[in-house]
Amino acid sequence: MGVQGLTTYVEGNRNFLQDVKFRDSRLVIDGCSLYFRLYFNHGLDQQHGGDYDAFACLLNQFLSALSACNIQPYVVLDGGIDPSDKKFPTLRQRLQSKIKDADSLSHGRNGSVLPILTRDVFIQVLIQRGVPLFQCPAEADWDIACLAHQWSCPVLTNDSDFYIFDLPGGYLPLHYFQWTNLNGKASHRYISARCYTTDGLCRWFGGMNRELLPLCAVLAGNDYGTPKDAETLIGLLDVNALRRGGGGRGKGRAPSSRIEGFLLWLSSFPSPAEALEEVSRLMGEEGGGVRGKRGQQGGLSSKLWAGMQEYHITPQSSLARWFSGGQAAPGGRTSGLPECLSLAAAQGLLAPLVVDALVMHRVLLIPQVENSKLASSHCSAITIRQAIYGILLQRGQDVQARDVRGQENISQGTRGGRGRGGRGRGGGHVGGGGGRGRGMILPTQQGVNVGFSIEQAAGVATVQGSSTPMFVEEYDRVDLNLKKNHVEAHPLRNPLRLDTLGQAPVAVRLGVLLEVLGTKESALAPLPLHLRLAVAVTAFWLRQATPTPSQQQLQALVLGMVYDELSWNNRPGATHYPHAVPQLNWAAEHNVLAGLDRQRVRPGERRGLDVGVAHGFSQWQACLWSALCLNQLLLLPLPEPHLSWLYSGTLVHGLLKYLKGGRAAESLLAGAPLSGQLYSSLLAAVRNCSFKTHPSSSAAGGRNRGGGRGRRGRGRGRGGRGGRGGRGAGRGTGEINNMFSLLMSDEEFDDD
Repeated sequence: MGVQGLTTYVEGNRNFLQDVKFRDSRLVIDGCSLYFRLYFNHGLDQQHGGDYDAFACLLNQFLSALSACNIQPYVVLDGGIDPSDKKFPTLRQRLQSKIKDADSLSHGRNGSVLPILTRDVFIQVLIQRGVPLFQCPAEADWDIACLAHQWSCPVLTNDSDFYIFDLPGGYLPLHYFQWTNLNGKASHRYISARCYTTDGLCRWFGGMNRELLPLCAVLAGNDYGTPKDAETLIGLLDVNALRRGGGGRGKGRAPSSRIEGFLLWLSSFPSPAEALEEVSRLMGEEGGGVRGKRGQQGGLSSKLWAGMQEYHITPQSSLARWFSGGQAAPGGRTSGLPECLSLAAAQGLLAPLVVDALVMHRVLLIPQVENSKLASSHCSAITIRQAIYGILLQRGQDVQARDVRGQENISQGTRGGRGRGGRGRGGGHVGGGGGRGRGMILPTQQGVNVGFSIEQAAGVATVQGSSTPMFVEEYDRVDLNLKKNHVEAHPLRNPLRLDTLGQAPVAVRLGVLLEVLGTKESALAPLPLHLRLAVAVTAFWLRQATPTPSQQQLQALVLGMVYDELSWNNRPGATHYPHAVPQLNWAAEHNVLAGLDRQRVRPGERRGLDVGVAHGFSQWQACLWSALCLNQLLLLPLPEPHLSWLYSGTLVHGLLKYLKGGRAAESLLAGAPLSGQLYSSLLAAVRNCSFKTHPSSSAAGGRNRGGGRGRRGRGRGRGGRGGRGGRGAGRGTGEINNMFSLLMSDEEFDDD
């Protein structure tokens, strides 16, 4: 995910980037680079928890631009944490930085934090648009490069590693990909872009051997770390040596940057072997380079050689078979999952958190804009994640756990690279790292404060009769510091075996989901299928959030759901209600939509962020995010809600401000019976869910994290208890079902 200083150097020299008119081609897209750039470079909200509807619209516009130019996108996403652990220190540093950024945003200062559901919205839109998608087990760079190499098509990304990969179709930096301004006649539309190939860079340095570029990347320091001894080597490569090394255009000139210095020095060598021989000589190593001993641990040259293999492309890509039609998910790190879940992971329908918890016993929780003086918003959803860990880490017999640990310890020494262990890429394990198997119960300490000691961990409750305590490392915010907490895996009353999960009836899997969320199916029955998970999560949030959410916060959320439901059904291509229900006043419904939209927080408003409100809504998003992970692990017993329309931060914050001004929620829905009944019925459903007793797992969560769990009972029933917005609670189920029939598709009736 990057070579330090390389992007600045390449973009500073116009000779390395060629202008192209891009059309009529396949395009391999680095999905993570794309959604980060789309969100951050178009002024979308971060401070209020994200405007997912605006992001979805932007992504749809991007995909439409590709289609207009006859460009076929293939999106490849990063998955979980690299099991070699080489990148984990970098990930921790970035997570700590995002915690500081989130706090800065909460005080109205600058920062950059991606809203927590952005990735999920991205995947949903791609699936709705029929865009081919693959989620890698871990880092995606190598898989992207191999696919683009086999297809001889370009890669679209912002990752400077692609200045090193030798790609015949080149690399199109997102920064120069002008998709918002199409050119050419209607039948010959094209996108103006700039294309980089390694040929151009190597020509600039006198025809340098392109196989030397990976060595430059490793010396300069990519995200996988430069060996400590390399710093000594860097000191030996003084300016005079760099000047002498440059051939062709670079000969005799002082380097303008560290990257150029390495390239000048390397350009004097005919091949990597000779360059590594010189490294050995400079470092006083015996044996001379890596000839005859490539892959051995020990000398710096061998470690550098191992790092270079990260950029070695194989001629055949497993993703080419996947995208060509129905090939089973390529192997790798998800092999610990049953086939049905491995397939879901490859399709982007299984969150990386699930795979990380299974394989690494470790998860990284996404920072949000919230009150940093209070407990992290993720604490409100800990019981959901404990249930996920319980399903993943259960063991039927002690001997099974021992066998798994033994197998993982045997394979640990050969796992490495970028999460593609077993691919035989050569040397990925050299230099430390090592994999982290499913059976490794006590992960290596990483220099981060621990929730409790290893001795205390021995007292954690066991899972499914195993004598070995099972827990997962969670990296989360405490104040403004990144901390590591050991969270126990919690068994369910109706346990599911991971290896037979795909054979479990939908009713059983749904029962597990609702058990964890603390509600009954009957409370959700009047709702359309796509709203049931959101309502159950909202009721869960009312019980678990600290401080307890106010009635007005709940009303603002539900009004936001009404707005989003109307928006979803008002989008191009949606089923239009007037044909089915002509007696309704659809003009009034559209007026409600416009009236709700006018309540948004607008950019530049004087009043700053209410950090207490932001904290409450961040807890709701944390609960939804964890519930989505659980629902995916259970193979979607409930359909996922339309995330791009479910929550809009500027809208919900603006609606709460409206309600705090003393105005009734119903005043925004006047004259629109469908909107009014939807609002009342959603509140009633949340109330019915909130009254249900939460399962005993709540108590376990309270003991594990502490922090106000004893107050959860105060929130019960507040969703529909008296006051404004409570009307409609007494409606019969038949009447509510009648109203909701307007919102249900034929498929939902069939499934229900």
